[in-house]
Amino acid sequence: MKNKKAAMELTMGTLVTIVLLVMVLILGGYFVNKIFFSARGTIDQIDASVKSEVSKLFSSDETKKIVFYPGSRRYEFKKGEKGQGFAFSIRNLGEQAGTFTYNISAIETSCPNSLSLSQANNLISLGKTGSVSIPAGDIMEDPKLVTFDIPGTAPPCQISYGITIYKEGELYSSSVDFNVVIKPK
Repeated sequence: MKNKKAAMELTMGTLVTIVLLVMVLILGGYFVNKIFFSARGTIDQIDASVKSEVSKLFSSDETKKIVFYPGSRRYEFKKGEKGQGFAFSIRNLGEQAGTFTYNISAIETSCPNSLSLSQANNLISLGKTGSVSIPAGDIMEDPKLVTFDIPGTAPPCQISYGITIYKEGELYSSSVDFNVVIKPK
């Protein structure tokens, strides 16, 4: 009789454990789903905000070929910071649609002995080069994001970069400069 009672208690304990584990899995899935979709909504809001600001920057001057967001063209990053950067957009002032290519490269550093131009170019993690088609008299549909990965060993330094833009292989805009400042942690 005692064996049957022990077997029954074990079975009830196992059932309770299984029910609790299933509940934890369901709740965990629910919270992961909520976190994922709220993060996606935030990214969509940021993307819409950047597009809106870029449109405002272009509307302030009808002759601008390129705009930056944030518009200061001076970006500060701390040593060890990764994935931070800026967005830029190109306007096609021509009367025909065209394919635009761009290239970003370092022009000079304030610390050439400890950070070469080649090393400065390697700090750009995304958006160093690219190509986009733009209809006549229009701006890029989606601004391009340029991000930097600053290693913890980078010296505090200022770097001047330039974006050169070509339309159908011909120079569209001479180098437009922006500055990156690496700050101590």
